[in-house]
Amino acid sequence: MASSPPHLLFATIFLLFAAIFTQEAIASKPVSNLKLNLKILQDSIIKKVNENPKAGWEAARNPRFSNYTVGEFKYLLGVKPTPEKELLGIPVVTHDKSLKLPDSFDARTAWPKCSNIGRILALNMYMYMALVIQGHCGSCWAFGAVESLSDRFCIHFGMNISLSVNDLLACCGFLCGSGCNGGIPIYAWRYFKHHGIVSEECDPYFDDIGCSHPGCEPGYPTPKCVRKCVNGNQLWRDSKHYSVSAYRIRSKPYDIMAEVFTNGPVEVAFTVYEDFAHYKSGVYKHITGGALGGHAVKLIGWGTSADGEDYWLLANQWNKGWGDDGYFKIKRGSNECGIEKEAVAGMPSTKNLVREVAGIDSFMDASL
Repeated sequence: MASSPPHLLFATIFLLFAAIFTQEAIASKPVSNLKLNLKILQDSIIKKVNENPKAGWEAARNPRFSNYTVGEFKYLLGVKPTPEKELLGIPVVTHDKSLKLPDSFDARTAWPKCSNIGRILALNMYMYMALVIQGHCGSCWAFGAVESLSDRFCIHFGMNISLSVNDLLACCGFLCGSGCNGGIPIYAWRYFKHHGIVSEECDPYFDDIGCSHPGCEPGYPTPKCVRKCVNGNQLWRDSKHYSVSAYRIRSKPYDIMAEVFTNGPVEVAFTVYEDFAHYKSGVYKHITGGALGGHAVKLIGWGTSADGEDYWLLANQWNKGWGDDGYFKIKRGSNECGIEKEAVAGMPSTKNLVREVAGIDSFMDASL
């Protein structure tokens, strides 16, 4: 039998690898086409959660997803796992246990002058909202990273700046993953270190509509990388902001808490189940429904509920109509849904900064 041409053999291997990688990335069993067309919000899930005395959280019909199908919701879950062989080369940060941590912590109140911590990002430079709609794109991996680095520029350098999700999403390319079809969080931080990230003013987020209307499928394609500021008076290269490091935090609650307490918010990823779309308040833990994919968010603090449940405090990108005014709490200390497995971050750099910002010293620009 004649052998296949080399280019066909290569294409077959590539497609096979892509299929395997995609299945691993969503961390869930394949969902049938019938289920993909069902509405993500289900009264049966709400009932099961709210009637469970041990749930610890309230479920409701969040208006953010009133028109979403399961398939449309899945498209927002854009985290791909870090390849195992890559994990060995990523620095892991630990913290000395001599640091005394408070029982509760909220980065918004710890650094009140850094208003971006609570605002996260705006849809565009004219529409500042307390929380931003991620839109109809699997860009959570990019939002979580950009938001956290923006916060750290304020915390360490006193700069209240919003950095550009669009730059990372469009210009990192295959180095980060697949744009709107998902990416790898730690690769986003590597992009900050090696290529920098422009401001939101220079390159606003491309999706200023979101998917609150019906008929959103197929999802938005990844925007093109133009490397040009929308304001002709700004230069792309002059708008770049860098990090000096990209690292993981050891998967222990204390180390994650110490990192946030010392350096600011971090990006975390976790597996999303069907019931999470219904979250309204309380301390979330998985109760019912199948796994749909991986999602990245910004972790800003921790605490303990009135019922004695330890939790993490996180900011999402699904606007104020979802969850607890756009935020949510999830059980702390048991790696709920993988939330403690792969926290990532990096330190901001003074590279390319105009030195009119007080308090920026060269020693702060040391790589970990």
